Amino acid sequence: MKFTKMHGIGNDYVYVNCCNEQVAHPEEVAKFVSDRHFGIGSDGLILIKPSQTADFEMAMYNADGSRGEMCGNGIRCVGKYVYDYGLTNKTNVKIETLAGTKDLDLTVENGKVSTVTVNMGAPELSPEKIPVDAQGTQAVNIPLEVGGRTYQMTCISMGNPHCVIFMEKDVRELDLEKIGPSFERHPRFPKRINTEFVNVLGRDTLRMRVWERGSGETLACGTGACATAAAAVLNGKTGKEVTVQLLGGSLSIRWEGGDAPIYMTGPAATVFDGEVFLPPELMA
Repeated sequence: MKFTKMHGIGNDYVYVNCCNEQVAHPEEVAKFVSDRHFGIGSDGLILIKPSQTADFEMAMYNADGSRGEMCGNGIRCVGKYVYDYGLTNKTNVKIETLAGTKDLDLTVENGKVSTVTVNMGAPELSPEKIPVDAQGTQAVNIPLEVGGRTYQMTCISMGNPHCVIFMEKDVRELDLEKIGPSFERHPRFPKRINTEFVNVLGRDTLRMRVWERGSGETLACGTGACATAAAAVLNGKTGKEVTVQLLGGSLSIRWEGGDAPIYMTGPAATVFDGEVFLPPELMA
């Protein structure tokens, strides 16, 4: 199977051009390629496929083989892939995802895409649609008990579910390997949850670490950065345009509030091309 390794500020995936390749068992292939000791090493697998409703379709799988609805860093790399590898010559492309069709604006430098701005759509705040077990029309700044401690959470869906926790403690000191799974599989999240732990550094700057559903801690999460920025606006902590600092780099997020879409801007990078020989049982 031919592939390309790419990343968006350290959130890395194995990409397969399914206009040319066929992947018979993507859930199992995702687990195989994601293994950083016995596979290629990644946060998951992303298939770039033909679409009947958009320019291309993105099918995203986490490192544990579970299907993800959307990936902000991943979709920027899809935009770079389809332009850099000659699948399109357009600098505005539409990508079909399980979270709806997303519009991408590609910034090209020296013939290659350097940064991508994604219209991520409006954040979903309705608890039953996120989903989260919470009363009322929004789950904003409400208590959540985890491991004997009460946190204040704000829950948002960006096509996938997010729980944002603002903290006074420096998030760089958190033991995410210990507390992350307790959030991910908390009974109040029927489809599990992506959890963002956030410091407010100023009216226009946030620091964030993320525990991703199905992948554990990653260096970055685009949808998580969008959810975090929206949560900061909803809680009156920042203005409408912020820089979100993640372990792998920074993203620029803008949200005017209400039903307005969130715009995410950030880089996309190609690491290398390769070919991997899959076990026979994954090829049938």
